Amino acid sequence: MTAKNNLVKAAVLSLCVMVQVVTSVDPTAIPQAPDWPFDVTTLSAPDGSITAKFVSFGATMTELWVKDREGNARDIILGYDDNTKLLTDPAHPVFNPIVGRYANRIKNGTFSIPISADPPPDGPNVYHIPTNDHDGQDTLHGGIYGWDRRNWTIVQKSKTSVTYLHVDDADEGFPGIVTAFATHSVENGGVLHTEVHASATEKTPIMLTQHIYWNLDAFQGSDNILQHQLHVDGSRVVAVDGDAIPTGPFIDVEGTAYDFRTAQPIGGRWNETVGLCGPGCQGYDNCWIYDKSEEEVPGVTLWSDLSGIRLDITTNNPAVQVYTAYWLDTPRKQVHGGPSLNYTKWSAVAIEQEGYIDAINTPEWHVDQIYYPGRDFYWDTTYKFSTVN
Repeated sequence: MTAKNNLVKAAVLSLCVMVQVVTSVDPTAIPQAPDWPFDVTTLSAPDGSITAKFVSFGATMTELWVKDREGNARDIILGYDDNTKLLTDPAHPVFNPIVGRYANRIKNGTFSIPISADPPPDGPNVYHIPTNDHDGQDTLHGGIYGWDRRNWTIVQKSKTSVTYLHVDDADEGFPGIVTAFATHSVENGGVLHTEVHASATEKTPIMLTQHIYWNLDAFQGSDNILQHQLHVDGSRVVAVDGDAIPTGPFIDVEGTAYDFRTAQPIGGRWNETVGLCGPGCQGYDNCWIYDKSEEEVPGVTLWSDLSGIRLDITTNNPAVQVYTAYWLDTPRKQVHGGPSLNYTKWSAVAIEQEGYIDAINTPEWHVDQIYYPGRDFYWDTTYKFSTVN
């Protein structure tokens, strides 16, 4: 067993102990900062290679500073100068939080346990989640008030790590109570690590992501990510309908604009991407299925030849959503040239480590996303930064 696997096992055991200790505690009884849930926690690696800032609302990352090839620090994620807009912005672009209880989309906002392809409108063990996407045709990112729009509670903090707690008390119509711990940490050598452990009181679907928008140039010398180089270790993409709901089959990426098995510019086949992210959309908003476990070797690599910043992502997830932000139109942070300028389409790429999308309505995949007492959920992703010449 590798050293990394040993570390992962130790982290899981530590989180399990924390679950047992804290689940009996009322999160509202834990003292918090006066500006909670928009209190800022800053984590910095001892070697100065990486600094990340988070708020308790959504366990959200608000800034991420890494060094370019010249040694200058850049904030490479999108966000707001006023973090209260994470709640109040009606556009709700989902800037860098933990997304749950079920990320991505749920067809008709409906599922059953046991799962079925077409659950009845009503009946025992049929659940309805508020729809908030495609004119009410589906549920996106856990409902109107998913985990990204909930108040998380700090339960542990150091100079390099912070752990947040969220208790989902059957919110948005999901069954049972889910207790989740999200730990963000930074390490020497430009490493950001996020892990989430969740336990349920009864059978419920759980599928999470961390919805980070990347621009590795930080809007210095370029306003979009079309020249960012992307590698995705996936030879299949989930086929979807016009509402981005899986239809069942997988698309072979060979010979298509989906093929990033060899790194190339995101915009390298741009004329072929019209409609790939939905009607009237150009770019990507698609789910790749990884070809193998990506816990040791990066499943996704992204870099910019302009800034020289390179990102390698390892994860325990089986899939990744790549979204090139076609629908984005939000004032930029001041450090990115805002607020007079907006983040607009293709300003960033969201890379979301996740499970098979809407597998709870696609039983032919035989993917089990139902969790219950004795079967906990664990999400783990590492982001490693370096530079290219």
